[in-house]
Amino acid sequence: MTATQHPTTAPGEGADLDARTKTLDRSHVFHSWSAQGALDPMVVAGGLGCHVWDHAGNRYLDFSSQLVNVNIGHQHPKVVAAIQAQAAQLATIAPATANLTRGEAARRITDRAPEGLNKVFFTNGGADANENAVRMARLHTGRDKVISTYRSYHGNTGAAVVATGDWRRVPNEYARGHVHVFGPYLYRSEFWATTPEEESERALQHLRRVVESEGASSVAAVLLETIPGTAGIMVPPPGYLAGVRELCDKHGIVMILDEVMAGFGRSGEWFALDAFSELDGHGPDLITFAKGVNSGYVPVGGVLISDAIAADFDETVFPGGLTYSGHPLAAASIIGALDAMEEEGIVANARRIGAEAIGPGLAELAEKHPVVGEVRGLGVFWAVELVADRDSRAPVPPALIGLAKKECMARGLLPFAADNRLHVVPPCVVTDDEVAEAMAVYDDVLTILDREI
Repeated sequence: MTATQHPTTAPGEGADLDARTKTLDRSHVFHSWSAQGALDPMVVAGGLGCHVWDHAGNRYLDFSSQLVNVNIGHQHPKVVAAIQAQAAQLATIAPATANLTRGEAARRITDRAPEGLNKVFFTNGGADANENAVRMARLHTGRDKVISTYRSYHGNTGAAVVATGDWRRVPNEYARGHVHVFGPYLYRSEFWATTPEEESERALQHLRRVVESEGASSVAAVLLETIPGTAGIMVPPPGYLAGVRELCDKHGIVMILDEVMAGFGRSGEWFALDAFSELDGHGPDLITFAKGVNSGYVPVGGVLISDAIAADFDETVFPGGLTYSGHPLAAASIIGALDAMEEEGIVANARRIGAEAIGPGLAELAEKHPVVGEVRGLGVFWAVELVADRDSRAPVPPALIGLAKKECMARGLLPFAADNRLHVVPPCVVTDDEVAEAMAVYDDVLTILDREI
């Protein structure tokens, strides 16, 4: 299979536009998380559903969902129409005003949230959602410290990037009061666990000891991704999230669940926490979201706030705000996206296709290919962990991940690669046929990698 053509321009014109795009990019665009001189980004000129293409018409099946955010697929007509209609009516408004579109967007989010979270503070994206959640927790408790995990990513703003556990926090550690722990990850257990139950129990004991050692009365919040995403799509073992909730309750600590990547269909549920019955009726105090709430069509994020924390600011001013908080175009895109997802059964499709197509397909690949150490996930949120040796579980070197990405692209598949993993994260609207097409590509590429280890 090779990248197929999607006719968008006259013969020859598309290649010229791709070349001009790259020239302008190299000359004037500064890219995130990159050494600028080494960049050679792919050109994306258009998209529809689960596909994107460049100006020359080279077409790719998008199993990255860009940054794991295009949950409803590219150019969904109902979301596009909602943005267009709002732009024609009112393109922008100050956040201090009341606006019907903003209110309707907030209601659609709270209607799907756990009981007792009835207010939404809108932000521009996931990083500043986490930033403001941390601020709310500190103001609510009068405490300073925030505990998060080493295997995590919470965004690239002051507190969010330091709450992040991976390497990106290290050059950016200017925020105060952050403490890190190891969360559960049975495949590479820090706790010598051999079962999910042991991993959960020992990870919770580790967290308890850190809370006690830091001084529970100094801890404002425990901030966790419900399902860590960029760090490896590690579904928490049974009892872990409920144990964190119990620990937070015992010490008056705010529990924040970061659902920026895992929420709004990605896990096969409206919120990933809905996949864990152990949390039923005992959810977090704050939930942060972005990405899937409108599939990134307009920048937006937010914090779902418990009634108890929201009440703190009934008589006291909340010391935070953003010029574009609750921007009407973003709010319209949320309404369009969530209504379409409801009407078209898109969340249910993500749940079904994970259970019936992606999960079984990846399990077959794991049986067949020695380079696969583990597959894990749910919904349209999966990771394939690649190893040089199954016994030692040594990760494959970066060069092999680069090779995997190159070979996927050559076969018309746009992958998501992170560390020693391929993340299988298509839009929630992906079909069985598209999953089968992707599995065939992964099979080819893993065969190549098998020969390299």
